[in-house]
Amino acid sequence: MENPSAKSPRFDSLEQEAFLNLWRTYDRLRAMEEALFGQFELSAQQYNALRLLRAVHPESMPTLALGAKLISRAPDMTRLLDKLEARQLVQRERRSENRRVVEVAITPEGLQLLKQLDAPVAACAKQQLGHLDGSSLQTLIDLLHRARAPHEDAESIWRAKE
Repeated sequence: MENPSAKSPRFDSLEQEAFLNLWRTYDRLRAMEEALFGQFELSAQQYNALRLLRAVHPESMPTLALGAKLISRAPDMTRLLDKLEARQLVQRERRSENRRVVEVAITPEGLQLLKQLDAPVAACAKQQLGHLDGSSLQTLIDLLHRARAPHEDAESIWRAKE
């Protein structure tokens, strides 16, 4: 017979425990990031979009390609870009040869903002995970790749390098 006063397990399975620990870790690390980006009136998603656009500068990128490269899905890419464009951090243009494709590029103001953010973002990453050594970080990266591998789209840039 079970002891009615015995504690129930905190988790239903190892998978649940791992997932909830991952979620809690994300929540704690994200709070630091949100505090940083909040000082610049940016979301992490907006910062990520600007960073991706800086990588292709001076070229532009179709909005669909930008959305596919974001770390997390942006359900309303138009709204995200509207906010960045209102601040003159990006510019959009419809190509005359294909009016359905909207190209987006970072502006000089967007580049300047990212330059301002470079050191604080590096410091935030150090604060988030700098207590782990290189070997531990690589192991963590490898485990995260393995954990999400069956759930990544085949064309995702986030797929582990084989």
